Amino acid sequence: MTTTNPVRRTLAAALAALALAVPAGCATDARADHDAGLRPVRIVLDWTPNTNHLGLYLALENGWFAEKGLDPQIVEPGEASGLQLVATGNADIVFSVAEALVPAREKGADVVAVATVIRSNTSSLLALGSDGITRPKDLEGKRYGGYGGQLENALIDELVRCDGGDPGKVERVPMVSNDARSDLEQDFYDTTWVFDAWDTIRMREVDGLDVTTIPFAEHTSCIPDWYTPLLAVQGARLTTDRALLDDTLDVLARGYRASMADPQAAADALLARAPELDRALVEPSARYLAEHFAPSAEEWGRQEKATWDAFVAFLEDHDLVADGFDTDAAWTDELLD
Repeated sequence: MTTTNPVRRTLAAALAALALAVPAGCATDARADHDAGLRPVRIVLDWTPNTNHLGLYLALENGWFAEKGLDPQIVEPGEASGLQLVATGNADIVFSVAEALVPAREKGADVVAVATVIRSNTSSLLALGSDGITRPKDLEGKRYGGYGGQLENALIDELVRCDGGDPGKVERVPMVSNDARSDLEQDFYDTTWVFDAWDTIRMREVDGLDVTTIPFAEHTSCIPDWYTPLLAVQGARLTTDRALLDDTLDVLARGYRASMADPQAAADALLARAPELDRALVEPSARYLAEHFAPSAEEWGRQEKATWDAFVAFLEDHDLVADGFDTDAAWTDELLD
């Protein structure tokens, strides 16, 4: 069983920074010399391997990149550095999140979202059942353990306010560790932000804990939905290197569609490349995501203008991005067409 939490570390990077980081990274599948006749393609993860990457690893295990004439190099970056690697031409495609891509573009980075990995946000606020937190208003008088990010605080405020509560009565305390279960059981705080496909499954199904959640998806009348994770490329290369990006996204789409059809095969593929992960967590997480990657296999990766517009409007309303941000230029589905 792994002692690290790659999904929570990705969340920490996105929420705490909300800015473009200095490029850094290490290649995990790098080769000194690429296979003869194959085109190298550098794919940057959002952190260490986890079930958000199921389609990628299933494609790797099945040799689908080679069938397209591609030689993939998988890179694990430093915190939030993937967008910078792509923007500067040091990588071809990156797993990222909307809350990092928007401020990156505002700072001048030429990065464009080309597919969403998961169709809707699977974030929740999670608490131990004994704390009686079942709705946002219940956060009054409770301690929220977080990363202190501006977006994070704005979302918590809106959730509580929209449910008739007073956000000022929510105590904000810093995360103590990267392990939500340990922090909650040691009573460092009462609730925290998690992704259901990882932390909620781990605590509820694997560890057998009594936990309650407040899914963000149930409160989109108060807060926006947004794409986390997504795939992004350098905008200029949509023209200059279109064939490489087309073929890469074709393989990734094939991998995620196959993951939806056979989550066990996807779990096995991920574990073959990342054996340090816990099979007891990876398998149910793969089954959960098979139902959440997209409404249907044919719709995998598709983004919606309304989702992007609502998310950017929320950022503008809370002074997290300047008014007039060009939302339409931040994403495209043309590589999926």
